[in-house]
Amino acid sequence: MSNNSTRTPKHLQGHRVVVIGLDMGDAKLIRNWAAAGRLPNFASLIASGAWLDLDTTAKVLHTSSWPTFATGTMPGSHGVYYPYQPKPGHQSAVHIEADQYGTTTLWKHAADAGLRCLVYDLPETFPEPNFSGSAVFDWGTWAWYGTPASQPEALIQELKAKFGDYPLGFEAKKLGLRFPDPKVLEPRLVKSVEYKRRSLEWLMGHDGWDLTVVGFCETHPAGHYLWPAGAKLADDADSPRFASIYNVYKAVDQAVGQIAGLVGRDTTVMVLSGDGVRINYCGWHLLGGMLEKLGFMNAGATQQSGSGSRGRGSMLSRARRMMPPGAKRWVADHLPWWLRDRIGAHANAAETDWSSTKAFPLPTDLEGCVRINLKGREPAGIVEPGAEYEDVCRQLRHDLLELVNPVNDQPAVQNVWLRNEVFPGSRKEHLPDLIINWTGDAEFNALVSPRAGRVEGASPDPRTGTHSPEAFLLAWGAGATAGTRGNARLVDTAPTIMNLLGLGSHGQMEGIPLSLEHTATVKT
Repeated sequence: MSNNSTRTPKHLQGHRVVVIGLDMGDAKLIRNWAAAGRLPNFASLIASGAWLDLDTTAKVLHTSSWPTFATGTMPGSHGVYYPYQPKPGHQSAVHIEADQYGTTTLWKHAADAGLRCLVYDLPETFPEPNFSGSAVFDWGTWAWYGTPASQPEALIQELKAKFGDYPLGFEAKKLGLRFPDPKVLEPRLVKSVEYKRRSLEWLMGHDGWDLTVVGFCETHPAGHYLWPAGAKLADDADSPRFASIYNVYKAVDQAVGQIAGLVGRDTTVMVLSGDGVRINYCGWHLLGGMLEKLGFMNAGATQQSGSGSRGRGSMLSRARRMMPPGAKRWVADHLPWWLRDRIGAHANAAETDWSSTKAFPLPTDLEGCVRINLKGREPAGIVEPGAEYEDVCRQLRHDLLELVNPVNDQPAVQNVWLRNEVFPGSRKEHLPDLIINWTGDAEFNALVSPRAGRVEGASPDPRTGTHSPEAFLLAWGAGATAGTRGNARLVDTAPTIMNLLGLGSHGQMEGIPLSLEHTATVKT
């Protein structure tokens, strides 16, 4: 490693900072295993550093957390929450592109101020114009929002030449709804963690750095596929059935300890996660059918051509309905992800009668996301902005909160968030209008509405674990006092890093710089 990387430059007024992002890293698992002595490096950092539980935007939109961290702004300002999002002027959701961000990242602000910045595989981020640092995108992330790339452009080829391909061998969209063999997945994830650590050390020595931000994304697929089937809580994490996911966290523990030892206590080391893991009980797959039952959506389109009616939906959608489930799954698993998703989007749009649809579901794999078919925003919009829009939102929220899960006869919905209430901002129109959080106490095979009746259907999602709205920040080294405990917000972490670097919070950021040197307080 170059001596450059360990020398504090004269122009750096604060501390050097290393941020280790654990994608879907679970706080309860880490705390439990650290307390039991099974994650010794985490145990040491927790004892000698600051731990803050974070209020996270993932409690509303689960994949909005990394953009919120990256920009220090809320989703209504940055506008990023999922690979497939609504976009004004489009009737259906579209795959996001690099211009989706409505605000600038903290590392771009730091680089513009003259600091040397390194970014490696932070999820849901893209190359930014005129970024003067070093960055690698979607090389070893779990769900690619873009394509593998780097700044400078040649850096990713140097990385590949020195270390080879990232060992995992697949990512979320390419895997689709297939369930990987855990006996294959676990050793690949462990190997991938070590690959990430070794390649990170090389990158840190490549040009020197003042701020390093890295995403260890292996905890994300571990949470989805290695979470024990039927396990609701992490409280029995020492049981043998947690062994596979523990082995991934053990590898992360070793990597975190080596990185902390490499940079020393004169650097601030932050370990951060924007959400955690819980059992995968969600009802998103039933949302479209329930919107039909409730009268907000008409999925029985009869499309007309010059020669008359073509029947219910397009030829593509009719063919899809005629295929048996097994054939659908085979086709979905063997098509390229981009073609599979494009065909699905076109078929869904063709099946919907937009002239009588007031609300429709958006792509998701956890919470329910609903878009109002709004005039002036959707090309086929029918709902008037203003009073009618508000009325539709209020009625829909009321109806959704009445839903029951017949498996246990308990409320199916924990909360229905109105976007305008929780995420106002200049990019709010890129977000769902309503977001449904499911009550995850039992599996969802049906939903019952006291007003509209019942819809049924097994979940197509085989994953045993999904995202939980629990986030944390663990800080150690310069600027972090041992024993600091408390609560803060995820959106506060970016201005805190800027403050540690000696730059002060940028004016666009909506968070508040935190002190890590005394007991923290809840930020609201």
